[in-house]
Amino acid sequence: MILDRFRLDDRVAVVTGAGLGIGRGIALGLAQAGAHVVLAARTEVDLDEVADLVEREGRRALVAPTDVTQLDQLETLVDATIAAFGRIDIAVNNAGGAMPRAAMETSERFLEMAFHFNVTAPFTLTKLAARHMVDTAGGGAVVNISSRSASMTQTSFAAYGAVKAALDRLTRNMAPELAPRVRLNALDVGGVATRSLEIVLTDDALRRQFLDATPMGRPGQPEDIACAVVYLVSDASSWVTGKVFEIDGGTEAPAITVPVPRLEPHSSG
Repeated sequence: MILDRFRLDDRVAVVTGAGLGIGRGIALGLAQAGAHVVLAARTEVDLDEVADLVEREGRRALVAPTDVTQLDQLETLVDATIAAFGRIDIAVNNAGGAMPRAAMETSERFLEMAFHFNVTAPFTLTKLAARHMVDTAGGGAVVNISSRSASMTQTSFAAYGAVKAALDRLTRNMAPELAPRVRLNALDVGGVATRSLEIVLTDDALRRQFLDATPMGRPGQPEDIACAVVYLVSDASSWVTGKVFEIDGGTEAPAITVPVPRLEPHSSG
């Protein structure tokens, strides 16, 4: 049966940023498809809640408090996974982000921190996981959660857009080196109804602007992203690697524009 190819029974998945929002949705989606899930994020109480939901699906959950910006903690995360389950089949690099900031107000340190969080950390975990996937399970799949900001022109997103574009390029360039045993793909995600979008969805004017600019007429839900992840880590996508998929409700331009100050000459007075 073709639906059997979407099953993940007894595979072991590591999900970063798994405590809230998209990461939480991905973790639950993987569990519902049959995977055991290693939950990584900084806030343990959030992970405990997700672990309980995973276990209600009849799957095992491992809570692994992790700051992905600390690269030694990524090594600890992978080691803990192997110790608990003996294998890794799936890794989802979901943790990431950077607040909007006008380009002229963006410091070099801010840009470097955004790159480290959104590119260096996923790169490091992908390498660590891929090595163990091949050694313990014979192969596996990795998904990077990126953003439509990578390919849209947006004010106040110079840093975030740049680092997500780098993550997309990293995905494409790294995939052929990991193939055929490990597949690597990315999702460019649009506006999803999580905590980061609350300021838009709770303001009537901004919400209307957002919905009017989204062809599908609604924000995304974490399950929308989880469905795409399940496809990309399952045997259903066994001939897919090095690709970046846009999951965005059909948007081709920013649904919301963040205003920035106009660049003017300094006063000579």
